[in-house]
Amino acid sequence: MAKEEKPKIKMAVYWGAACGGCCVSVLDVHEKLFDVVAAADLVFWPIALDIKYKDVEAMPDGDIDLTLYNGAVRNSENERLAKLLRQKSKILVAYGSCAHMGGIPGLANFSTREELFERIYDTTESTENPDNIRPQPEYKVPEGVLELPEFYNDVRTLNQVVDVDYYLPGCPPQTERLVEVFMAIVTGAELPSKGSVVGALDKSQCDECPREKSDKKLVKRFYRPFEIEDDGKTCFLEQGVICLGPATRGGCGVRCIEGNAPCRGCYGPPPDVPDPGAKMMSAIATMIDENDPEAIEKVIDTIDDPAGTFYRFSLPGSILRRKIT
Repeated sequence: MAKEEKPKIKMAVYWGAACGGCCVSVLDVHEKLFDVVAAADLVFWPIALDIKYKDVEAMPDGDIDLTLYNGAVRNSENERLAKLLRQKSKILVAYGSCAHMGGIPGLANFSTREELFERIYDTTESTENPDNIRPQPEYKVPEGVLELPEFYNDVRTLNQVVDVDYYLPGCPPQTERLVEVFMAIVTGAELPSKGSVVGALDKSQCDECPREKSDKKLVKRFYRPFEIEDDGKTCFLEQGVICLGPATRGGCGVRCIEGNAPCRGCYGPPPDVPDPGAKMMSAIATMIDENDPEAIEKVIDTIDDPAGTFYRFSLPGSILRRKIT
């Protein structure tokens, strides 16, 4: 008697406010793509399949087994799809740094919506806009009404909009981790508790980092990577280059470090660290080899773009969340 084949799972991928790298990472599984195709039918992936939103709306609730939602929630379309895919999905994964913590798009929370529009539509060096025109959600033309999504004042993480089952961090997530998580779902393996970060470690990047470290990390100033000649073996922090390894989960394979670049924090904080930016600033404060307040201030002034450095991937999901006006 022929062995009955296990039915394929239904899988969806959505691209919110993001760069597209997470969608590319799904393809970067290389030959493992055959395992994915053998185990799953892609029922929704706007950049790859001609499937409309109305097709998803027509699906029964919970019909999609697994959805990878990448990108932050920047506008009304992102929010609409987050809620729709939550309704239609058994498992919803915040896929990548932007869905997980807000990511690079989340740095816009250091500005207001109007400040962004003023820069983009008025004051950029190449812009001529004497009538102060702004994009509108609706615009009537002879053929009908043109529509644009509403641009929100705040960038939000996925879990600030809908209930999330799991978080797969990274910018983008390492493809090996995606395959591990995907196969665990396909095979029916026991999954961690809801709300867990998957495809990452509970320890910090520093625990994985192969670079040589000493007990003392004291510096007289900080450098941007191009300002020093990295010796290729000593801890970046001990060389005065800010590396977010102490405040970032391991699990990415320390590929940035192996490429002689410091960690920027895309895998998010280890467990029990609610704000990786605050954690890293606390770590930096212990490194300053000065006691005089003025001298300490001078060392701090050597940190270029502190907000963008410490909250590069995590502002919307942090304690700060945004600039207060």
